[in-house]
Amino acid sequence: MEATWRWFGPKDPIRLEEIRQTGATGIVTALHEVPNDEAWSLEAIRERKALIEAAGLSWSVVESVPVPEAIKQGRPERDALIATYCQTLRNLAAGGIDTVCYNFMPVLDWTRTDLSWSLPDGALALRFDQVAFAAFDLYLLKRPGAEAEYADAEKAEAWAYLEALDATGRDTLISTLIAGLPGAEEHYSLEQFRGVLADYADIDAARLREHLGYFLAAVIPVAEEVGIRMAIHPDDPPRPMLGLPRVVSTPDDARWLLDAVPSPANGLTLCTGSYGVRADIDLADMVRRFGPSIYFAHLRATRREVPDPRSFHEAAHLDGDVDMVAVIAALVAEERRREREGGPRLPLRPDHGHHILDDQQRKTAPGYPLYGRLKGLAELRGVEHAVRQLT
Repeated sequence: MEATWRWFGPKDPIRLEEIRQTGATGIVTALHEVPNDEAWSLEAIRERKALIEAAGLSWSVVESVPVPEAIKQGRPERDALIATYCQTLRNLAAGGIDTVCYNFMPVLDWTRTDLSWSLPDGALALRFDQVAFAAFDLYLLKRPGAEAEYADAEKAEAWAYLEALDATGRDTLISTLIAGLPGAEEHYSLEQFRGVLADYADIDAARLREHLGYFLAAVIPVAEEVGIRMAIHPDDPPRPMLGLPRVVSTPDDARWLLDAVPSPANGLTLCTGSYGVRADIDLADMVRRFGPSIYFAHLRATRREVPDPRSFHEAAHLDGDVDMVAVIAALVAEERRREREGGPRLPLRPDHGHHILDDQQRKTAPGYPLYGRLKGLAELRGVEHAVRQLT
């Protein structure tokens, strides 16, 4: 499989020259500076690609071309925005890029409540704490209807959590949840956030799925025409949040998406951390079921916490609740099938590494340190090598 590395562009403190030393050969990146409602120019794509190739690497995957909220909401301007999106795909194909990871999560991208949670060994991890999230939802955001979604014991626990926070702690919780994480292109104040949530007041899961189907019906034929593989990323966490529906959270959701617009251009990103938060998903079985449609893999492990498994933290890549050996064995089997049939290699990347060693002094994006991901990539490549030798 192709080892890749997420890079946030020329402003990323981790330089391409450093990435080349990690064992990765491919770069996963995007033109983050381009507004969501504008097409990426072919000139800008070629310029970024040339920068990557000058460092001895290749631009393997775009992550991501963001889907504007107006498309997710089905607003009248969605057709013009979809046309712009398709122009970006045409320009990417002309620039030699053939894989695009994207998501259809309303308002928020991936969500955490703590960006530097201390583990027993001193490493810092990302964490989602259900109690902290409830405290934000109920007493800081004060979302209409939230009270009915929590039991009395949860409300009491959330209030006690909030009372223990000082003003700085409350501000940190708010900014962590809504100011925008790596990959998120929108950044909100608390008041703005209330407004965008209100825009989804009449959109339930069925309607959001309808809007996703409309998007796919327009975009996938263009992607197929120009040779782009679209790989949707699952919801993170994979469940409804803040009254917002989520429609890419389960294997059944993945099946619906692939059946909605059958095409070699319509595929999946396998994120083992996102799907792995759910105890009811067998990830290795998911690879076996959907292997030909998996065009990109994010390999990371999460650990559900006790007593509330809705809380979880990012574990080491070979730890946590994900059977990474079984997942990689299934991916290797799929890769071998592609090798026999002349199909494309499967790009994978380590995701959400721990901040360890000098990572804790280097200012990098939360979840995207140098040494933590280097360690994860080395472990993943080691497992793949062993699987290939033994099977």
